Amino acid sequence: MNRPEAHTTEAPAEAPPASRALAHFEELRPRLFGVAYGLLGSVAEAEDVLQEAWIRLQRQLTPHERPNDGTEPEQIEDLTGWLITTTSRLALDVLRAARTRREAYVGPWLPEPVETAPDPADSVSLADSMSWAMLVVLETLSPAERAAFVLHDVFGLTFDEVASALGRSAAACRKLASRAREHVEERKPRFDVDPQSHRAVVDAFSQATRSGDLDGLIELLDPEAVLTSDGGGLVRAARNPIHGADKVARFLVGLTHKYTDREHRPIVINGSPALVTVGGGIVDGVIALGIEDGRITTVDYLRNPQKFAGLRTAQAEQ
Repeated sequence: MNRPEAHTTEAPAEAPPASRALAHFEELRPRLFGVAYGLLGSVAEAEDVLQEAWIRLQRQLTPHERPNDGTEPEQIEDLTGWLITTTSRLALDVLRAARTRREAYVGPWLPEPVETAPDPADSVSLADSMSWAMLVVLETLSPAERAAFVLHDVFGLTFDEVASALGRSAAACRKLASRAREHVEERKPRFDVDPQSHRAVVDAFSQATRSGDLDGLIELLDPEAVLTSDGGGLVRAARNPIHGADKVARFLVGLTHKYTDREHRPIVINGSPALVTVGGGIVDGVIALGIEDGRITTVDYLRNPQKFAGLRTAQAEQ
């Protein structure tokens, strides 16, 4: 994607209003990305939304960029509010269109991970609530419910602001957010959040998987563990979720025996320790584990190569 380059996030006080506004866009970019990513669960689509928001801002500020269709430009009194509202509306339009595409998606659909380590200061700025587990749960909401929940509960917009973004009344948005909140509470797993404990289980999982230790894997997995593999029809992956510790462990050991050159490397995605799988020097997968009471309850194995845009590790391998 050809994204606008910015060498600074501040424009001099004497700079033209357009320059100051565009500098403000760059300063606000991490938050705008967080909003779009929270609504879409896709790094590539979120970046496309930001590109479109950038273009629309330029058109508002630069007369020769405006379409010659007789329409009058909006009056931007609150630039931050305008950018968040515009980004939200664009992302919601994409989300509604994406629903149809995802229904035809080959196999399970998982969100795109964003690498948030080793240096948090060098990572994309995401709200703490945009954990991997949260993103997976958000996929069960309707587009309107997801938008109301993300904008209000995650990013702290007032319901009047949410209403402006969604084109609904504040009361309707309040009901949407309340309904979404109930769904999230019902479906959000109670995963362990201690990073050190999480990392220890991830490391043990990696060791058992790479060594083909079937008994060791079964011991790490919750008896009701579920493995979900997302290949999108582009690479080989399980077309349906695999249920039960024994079946999940045998599937993983089978992969180890088949792909003997594959290695695991530690990574942090969306704030949680995880693994990237590398074969022949190429990143070919991301494994995110849901861990509860020291046992692995979910194994999300992302293999679709089109979903690695948020990984610095994958980009460094290219």
